[in-house]
Amino acid sequence: MAVWDRKISCCFTLLLAGALGQRVNYPGRVCGVKGSTITLPCSFTPLKSVYDNGREVLVEVVRVVWCKSHETCFGDSVCTPSVYDSESNNNDPRYRYLGDKKGDCTLQISDLQEKDDATFVFRVETSDHRATFTDKSGVRVRVIDGDQMKIRSSRDDGEFKRGEEVTLNCSAASCTIHQLEVSWFRDGHALSESGPVLHLSNLTAKDSGNYTCGLKRNNRTLSVPYSLHVGAEEEAQC
Repeated sequence: MAVWDRKISCCFTLLLAGALGQRVNYPGRVCGVKGSTITLPCSFTPLKSVYDNGREVLVEVVRVVWCKSHETCFGDSVCTPSVYDSESNNNDPRYRYLGDKKGDCTLQISDLQEKDDATFVFRVETSDHRATFTDKSGVRVRVIDGDQMKIRSSRDDGEFKRGEEVTLNCSAASCTIHQLEVSWFRDGHALSESGPVLHLSNLTAKDSGNYTCGLKRNNRTLSVPYSLHVGAEEEAQC
């Protein structure tokens, strides 16, 4: 009887340890500008097996789903409606699954819209319902308007001398927008540089002007101008 008790205890412990191993690693809060593209890096650890009457049964991931936390996405139910369902042929193309069914659950959202301002959760469905789970903690996505974009300078003022340098950062309120495709303008004329950071070195008078930045595919997101002035070279004193 004692031997039987030890076997049951052992099997229960292994099953419990496996269940505790189920988890989803979400990123911290993600912030994006309306109309932009963001990526939610994500990884998950599914159960490899469960125990049935002392017999180990291998488990396979058969379905992965992303949905918003206010939708039905818990227990044994399927997310309805979902933003992505690996078993569906009618997924909204704005939501692109970059992951797999092994451990990568990364989701990309393009043309960010106000309705994307929500908490997104990930669900794993397996060949055994006991290993199916949804991590309810999710990742919070915040969507802001492009008119909140502005330029931050590495210098407090916009007055520079010839030969100096400055770094301009295109930002949006408290959001981190490193994923954005940004266009830069000087006095309304497009610059060749792209990306959220513009570095200007060895400044000359030609670099003077009003700088603005905005989303590459949305001209309505232009920032408030940043005025930069490079003083003329001083004449040598005899």
